[in-house]
Amino acid sequence: MSQSRGRIARWAPIVVVAAAVSLVLTGCGLTGGLTLRTAADLTAQSLAKITMTPAPTGANNMVNPGTPLVVAVTAGRLTTVTVTGPDGAVDGVLSSDRSTWTGKGDALEYASTYHVSAVAVDRLGNPAKFNKTFQTIKPTKFLSLTVNPSGSSTVGVGIPMKVSLSRGITDTADRVKLENHLAVSINGQVTTQGGWRWESARVAYYRLPTYWPGNSTIALTSTIKGLNLGNGIYGRTNTTHTWTTGPSMISYVNLVTHELKVTQNGKLLRTIPITAGKQGFTTRSGIKVILEKLPSHRMDAASGGTPKNSPNYYNIVVQYALRVTWSGEFLHAAPWSEGSQGSANVSHGCVGMSTANALWYFNHSEIGDVVVYTGSDNLMTMDNGIGDWNVPFPRWVAGYNT
Repeated sequence: MSQSRGRIARWAPIVVVAAAVSLVLTGCGLTGGLTLRTAADLTAQSLAKITMTPAPTGANNMVNPGTPLVVAVTAGRLTTVTVTGPDGAVDGVLSSDRSTWTGKGDALEYASTYHVSAVAVDRLGNPAKFNKTFQTIKPTKFLSLTVNPSGSSTVGVGIPMKVSLSRGITDTADRVKLENHLAVSINGQVTTQGGWRWESARVAYYRLPTYWPGNSTIALTSTIKGLNLGNGIYGRTNTTHTWTTGPSMISYVNLVTHELKVTQNGKLLRTIPITAGKQGFTTRSGIKVILEKLPSHRMDAASGGTPKNSPNYYNIVVQYALRVTWSGEFLHAAPWSEGSQGSANVSHGCVGMSTANALWYFNHSEIGDVVVYTGSDNLMTMDNGIGDWNVPFPRWVAGYNT
């Protein structure tokens, strides 16, 4: 009896140790040896869990390429992540704690097949594996953007940004959805000060409450890839369009004092004597923007409806012409009227100045510069050139169009 108790007492601690060892060993028996667990045993029991987002959805089990691909692990850390597609390996970034891998930018393409292979380990070093093959959606209708100004051009501060769409969007909610995926930045900083006005289903304009700042880089970044815009239309790709503004050139035409004051970045550069439209041809008051720069331009009064047998008919070539309305208002050299410049309005609606002053003004001006006219009751309209600045910002974004 005492002998049996002794045997039991001697075996008791060995059983406890064997129970602890069983976490990492198998095959512990009285008649067999000790056997290490296989890699398959360890993988099956790993606490690490790997997931992928976006998860394939819908009847065809597909992924929208507009959503960033993320491979994540819980209760562990990623050791390797490989994503391959029709163009080879997909670039991605592993987080510093190795808990997530995120595909760079809009890495996925439409109508393509991809394979994800990932391995993670839990805190004990037990590996977990993840393998997934998926396809991206296959839309048949895409939307792309054309932006003006854009590219390497430098323009004045008065041109609102124009976005033209390859397909029309009529639903207000879809328009707002698109606007929310269009970010405007000034010198690298996103601005929320401006707003959009839709001219039509395919054309939208963006402007600030005031003019663009001078000597700045303006950019429109669209993140529309994968964006569902209704009627089966999806955004084609993400893009960035940039352009620059020159100095803030704001000129002021006073039709009563017959003067043109030219400012650059708020500083007065020159005061120029001018003449403007006489009675019956009154020059419009309002804020205008230079639309064209023409070293020389033929002006034919017949294009404005004046018959050739009228005493007001003219057909001449002028120099250094800056167009500010589609109806035919320019600022240009008018050497024939120098005797009236600074004292009387004798033109057919244009602002005339000496050839020397016109050359100077032409060389200091860019398309998009602003010219503010005061002194007449003939008002500028929004559709006669770039008349947007004549409409207060709240009314402009509300869709005021006349």
